[in-house]
Formats: sequence, structure tokens, C-alpha cells
Amino acid sequence: MTNLSVNINKVATLRNARGENVPDVQKFAVDCESFGANGITVHPRPDERHIRRADVFLLRPLVKTEFNIEGYPSPEFMDLVLKVKPEQVTLVPDAPDAITSDAGWNVADHMEFLTETVEKLREAGIRTSIFVGTDVDNIRLAANTGADRVELYTKPYADNYPSNPAEAVAPFAEASMAAHKCGLGVNAGHDLNLDNLRYFHENVPYLDEVSIGHALISDALYLGIENAIKLYHDCLVKK
Repeated sequence: MTNLSVNINKVATLRNARGENVPDVQKFAVDCESFGANGITVHPRPDERHIRRADVFLLRPLVKTEFNIEGYPSPEFMDLVLKVKPEQVTLVPDAPDAITSDAGWNVADHMEFLTETVEKLREAGIRTSIFVGTDVDNIRLAANTGADRVELYTKPYADNYPSNPAEAVAPFAEASMAAHKCGLGVNAGHDLNLDNLRYFHENVPYLDEVSIGHALISDALYLGIENAIKLYHDCLVKK
């Protein structure tokens, strides 16, 4: 089974636009779980333009499935996650002003930093995932940091899927097999949607989890959040 983790950053963006508590981010997370989400993902950024540090503390006791916190492992981020102790931390190489994640780690260039970070998280009992591209050698290095999983950055797949699905998915299948061979679990995320998710799932083995936010929340504007979660789940069922 491949789990669906719903990224609720965009819900916080909408709330912050008015400066009040509508929509209620905490209630939305609880509702997503009740509608079948297998996890909740947040990515608190330094400028708090969507998820705030306070949200993370409020969500911790409410999330009953899997709480996944993404972010660049700055001292402030590490302080937050070591206090909150989510089930999973996904390490991303984003600059503070990044609009969204746009690349995975070059593990060789940051090997010592990532290894030390993973060790701190492991000592706290937190599963770690390193955000990477599909380069197999890079994935093997990620395994050497002691991480539990990698998350494959899937925007290249989403961009190429409309013109050539088989060609688009091939590097991800190879990457997932390489990660599995190294003892790593495999997550995936970025620009996965109702058009391309089923094909990705059918062709990428060993897929533990997908994290989807922007597309799912956008679809929910038309479909409703309960129906959107159901339709995304349907894409993760082997036919």
C-alpha cells in the first residue's frame, strides 16, 4: 500500500490572507484524516508565509496518522522538529526565500551536514527522508547518511508525462529500485495530480508514500476535500 500524505500549506496560505482563523488549519488536518488521508505534511518556512511554528505545535497532538514536517535543517528548524517529534522529517535543500522546492540534495556536497542531521533525528526517534532527484549514485550516498528514506522530486516526471509517459517515469522506477536495494524506503512528491498519479504508482515499485498538496487542495475547490482525497487514494490502488 502507498500512503497518501496531504500537504496543508495552501490551506494556511488562504487563512493568512485574512489574518484570522478561516479556514481553520488544525480542523482541516483532522478532517483530512477522517476522510482517509494517511498522513499530514507541513513545510514551515522561515517567513511563516503559510504554516507557522505555532501551527506545528498545535497540530502535533491532533494528527493521529503520520505527521511529516519538511524543511531545510537550519538551527531553527531542527529546534522545532526536535521539540515536536513528528513521525517523519523530510530534509529539503530550499533557500529561505524559495517559493517551492525545486531540486533535491546534492548529497556528496553536503554529506557531513546531512549525516550529522540524520543522526540527531535518529537519536530523537524520528524517521528521516532526504529529498533527492533520480541520480542513482546520489541515492546511494543518501543511504550512507543513515537516512531511512528518500523522497523523489517528481516535477520532471510531471512536466514530461503529457508528451511521453513511459520516458517520463523510467528514471523514477530505476531510482526507486536503487533506493530499495540500498535499504531505503521511497517517498515521492511535487506536481503529482489526478492526471499523472495513477501511472506513476503503477510503474514505480516500492513506493511507500506520496505527499501531495497544491494539486489536491486545488482540486478540492471543485470536488470538495473528502471527494478529492478519495480520488487521489483511488490512484494508489493497484488495478
